[in-house]
Amino acid sequence: MTRFRAELQLDGKTATGITVPPEVLDSLGAGKRAAVQVTINGYTYPSTIGTMNGVAKIPVSGPVRKAANIRAGDILVVDVETDHTPRTVTVPDDLAAALEADPESRAFLDGLSYSRKHAFASWIEQAKRPETRQTRVTATAELLAERRPQR
Repeated sequence: MTRFRAELQLDGKTATGITVPPEVLDSLGAGKRAAVQVTINGYTYPSTIGTMNGVAKIPVSGPVRKAANIRAGDILVVDVETDHTPRTVTVPDDLAAALEADPESRAFLDGLSYSRKHAFASWIEQAKRPETRQTRVTATAELLAERRPQR
């Protein structure tokens, strides 16, 4: 595990992230897009280091900020370690049902990266109304049929 101090930076309107120093990235030994476990304020979550304008960053979503009780501008002590756990996404049952008649679209979904699959699944699961959820399932099935990896 590697520990470092960093500011939680606001990048745009709502996106927040932590810049990963080059020596920390090197110490992980897992490349520039390392899968990691991040601990901030006692809250641990899985993430993947990304790059924004050539700078390595750990994204910090709204739910993570809330759970860790942090906000943009805070100086944080960050613990990070390489995560070797396979990442899986549970496909929502209604999306799986919508794809039953189109095994090629299901295979396309299954071949997407963890983050792309997670984006589709969470978009569907975050719908508050059944009508909205069904609209999102239909839209996702259409995108997958077009072999488009994102909405």
